[in-house]
Formats: sequence, structure tokens, C-alpha cells
Amino acid sequence: MTYAMGSALQEAVFQRLEADAVLAALVGTSIYDSAPQGPVPGLYVTLGPEDVRDRSDGTGGAAIHDFTVSVVTDETGFQAAKAAAAAVSDALVDAGLALARGRLVSLSFLKARARRVSKSAQRQIDMTFRARVEDD
Repeated sequence: MTYAMGSALQEAVFQRLEADAVLAALVGTSIYDSAPQGPVPGLYVTLGPEDVRDRSDGTGGAAIHDFTVSVVTDETGFQAAKAAAAAVSDALVDAGLALARGRLVSLSFLKARARRVSKSAQRQIDMTFRARVEDD
């Protein structure tokens, strides 16, 4: 089992989202590595939980990372959140991310869940992506 590329994958995903012009037009610089503290923007993107499974074999270390990217808004509907979620998906699916360690074999969309955050006006879309990485 290897988790050696976890940090490199997270950094590459974050950089890709920060550099995406379509996403920036929707959320500006409101892209976070974790949920922001204190006053939050009306629409933002945050990296979330991750589940990792070993895919190593006789040729080297490898892993499958299922990671979540969330879009959160305080708007009354889902329209702005769905536009930002689409931009996140477009930026990541099949992206050729360069990792500081290892290499990205594939990156795909797995699932999404849109919901109203209980007892608040916030809406949240949690998207799960699957990345396969191999150690060099």
C-alpha cells in the first residue's frame, strides 16, 4: 500500500482549480484546501474527504484516490452552485495533472450529491472524483 502521492495529488488538484479561468469567473479566489473559518464568501469551493485503496503490484506502488470537491453557496437555489460544480468537473475530468511525486494515470468523475445543508440556507454539492496514481 502506498499513500506517498496523496499530498502531491491534492496539491495538483488545488493548483488546477485555482488556474481554471471559468471557475475563477464564478468563484474568484474562493477555492480552499479546507472549509474557510470566520466569514465565508457567498459561493466557494473546498477540497474535502478522501478514501484511498491500494493498487500496487509487482512493478511498483499505486493507489486509487476517491476525493471530494464541494461547492457551497448561501444563495436560495442551486443554479450558481451547479454552474461552479460544472466548472470544477470540466477542470478535473481527464486533466493531465503533473504531480510532484508519482504520476497520474487517470482522473474521472464518480458521483455527486446536491443538498440543502440542514437548518440553514446553504446549498452544497459534493462531487467525488477518482484518481489512479502510480509511484515512479
